[in-house]
Amino acid sequence: MEKFVITGGRPLKGTVTVGGAKNVAMKAVVAGLLTNETLTVANIPLISSVLGTAKIVEPLGVEVKRIDHTLTISAKNIHKYKVPLELGGLYRTATMVMGPMLARFGKAIVPNPGGCRLGKRPVDWHIQALIQMGAKISYKDGYFYGEANGLHGATIKFPKNSHTGTETVILAAVLATGTTVIENAAAEPEIDNLILLLKHMGAVIERQGRTITIHGVKKLGGTKFTIMPDRNEVVTYAIAAIATDGDVVIHGTERENLKSFLTALDQVGGGWEAMDQTTTRFFSQGVLKPTDIVTSFYPGFMTDWQAPWAVLATQAQGASSIHETVFESRFSYVAELRKMGAKIDFFDPEVKDPEKFYNFKWADRIEDYHQGIKIFGPRPLHEAVVEITDLRAGATLVVAALVARGKSVLLGVEHIDRGYEKFDEQLRQLGAKITREKEDL
Repeated sequence: MEKFVITGGRPLKGTVTVGGAKNVAMKAVVAGLLTNETLTVANIPLISSVLGTAKIVEPLGVEVKRIDHTLTISAKNIHKYKVPLELGGLYRTATMVMGPMLARFGKAIVPNPGGCRLGKRPVDWHIQALIQMGAKISYKDGYFYGEANGLHGATIKFPKNSHTGTETVILAAVLATGTTVIENAAAEPEIDNLILLLKHMGAVIERQGRTITIHGVKKLGGTKFTIMPDRNEVVTYAIAAIATDGDVVIHGTERENLKSFLTALDQVGGGWEAMDQTTTRFFSQGVLKPTDIVTSFYPGFMTDWQAPWAVLATQAQGASSIHETVFESRFSYVAELRKMGAKIDFFDPEVKDPEKFYNFKWADRIEDYHQGIKIFGPRPLHEAVVEITDLRAGATLVVAALVARGKSVLLGVEHIDRGYEKFDEQLRQLGAKITREKEDL
């Protein structure tokens, strides 16, 4: 186990290039199951979530090779249908393997998926969709057992926005017989990037707003594809630059996918400047103003951005608020920020019909959990020893430690490694004083 030791109070300055999108790269590995031909995917981030997804499919007989940031995936020698429990339990892409395996081979055994624990994140919608497409699925001892004599098209309507559910159906439907229609489909840019990859492989997919239509084909081929940059990385570095009174140029910013974040930056008084089509400068321009943020699915303010935004809000003049609507459990970082001197209170936003308003099952919410926080600023953050509990909370605590005076210690760095490649090295190049060390036993 490793830890970060960070001495804060130093403005970040310089240039950084973000890596490929984690949430596309993981699904691209799964897409390799759909063809006997070789799939070559460039701009792959070398993070544990992606490399772990490769380990999920390799026991099935899939050959995954890496040269620098490019993966080649060959599924021509698949001879097993069971994902080992110890692998699949780590990453939520495990259940996504089921659709391609059922479509091609009629059989799949996958473990209940893992990933960051941000509430219940149920997979029942995914499983029910595959059943509608002709699969027979049972659950026993931590595994989903699936069989199908060929999948067929169906009309799938998700009751809530489901990013992973939408991708699961797409990956199953491209080789299914007939036409599949997904209603209330998620609209995140990462999904459209996956669709583009599948089209390059020969899939026939159309999107009209939140309706996606997939016409099944008999066979998909290999291709070469470069995935989009990671917008979560962009936001993390941008907030770190502004919160530390810095000035950072970021390569790999697709601003069309960042509109809600850039609008929020304008409201808080953070500086940004478009330099070219995919390069943006983020900088401090004085006093920050309080903001009221409500998270939502795309094109709204992304739930992954609210935790680092809370650090920025600690430096604003006045009371800010964040209302989390996507997950029922995403404020684990608050206790750790309080250790660093942040003044944050929980509150319950007034909502007329919470079952309809929230994107999770309101009836399944965690007891005594609150969906809103108020952040009071400006507050001078100080050094502390803090515990990282999930990926975005980890990035948040890094940003907080960069802002804080003194030397902070961050435990649980493996969570950050799920989504940020060489995060500490990138920050050092921007002037941060950060080291990676072994945790004391």
